[in-house]
Amino acid sequence: MTLNLCVLTPNRSVWNSEVNEIILSTNSGQIGVLPNHAPIATAVDIGILRIRLKDQWLMLALMGGFARIGNNEITVLVNDAEKSSDIDPQEAQETLEIAEANLKKAEGKRQIIEANLALRRARTRVEALNAISPTSSVAKSNEERVVAIGSI
Repeated sequence: MTLNLCVLTPNRSVWNSEVNEIILSTNSGQIGVLPNHAPIATAVDIGILRIRLKDQWLMLALMGGFARIGNNEITVLVNDAEKSSDIDPQEAQETLEIAEANLKKAEGKRQIIEANLALRRARTRVEALNAISPTSSVAKSNEERVVAIGSI
C-alpha cells in the first residue's frame, strides 16, 4: 500500500506521485507517515521532507507551510520547496555563509529575526544535500543514542 504525496508552492507543483513513507518536519518535531496514518493537519516547519520510494530515500527542502494527512493522501502547501537534486551545492554553501555573516551584522529585533529565518532556510538547503537516509547505519546509531539517552 502507498500514499499519494502532493507538495505545492504558490508557483508550482514540486511533487505529485505515490510514495511508501515520508518523514516531515513540523513545528512540534518530525513525524513519520505510513499508509493508513491517522488524519491530521499540521504546520510544517522549515526543514527536510524525507520521501521513501521503495528502498530509496529522496530529500526535499521545505520552507514552512501546512500539511494535511488523511485517507492515504498527503497534501503539503509550503512557501517554497526544492528537491535536493535541484540544489546547486556551491550556491547553497555561499548562501549559507552570507546568511551567517548577515546574522552577525544584524541590528535590532526585526533584522535579527529576518537574519535568523534566512539562516534557517540556507541551512535547510545545505542539509537537504547532506541528509542521511533514516536507514543508514549512522542514522540508526544516532537513533540508538537518542533512545539510550531517553531511558537514562
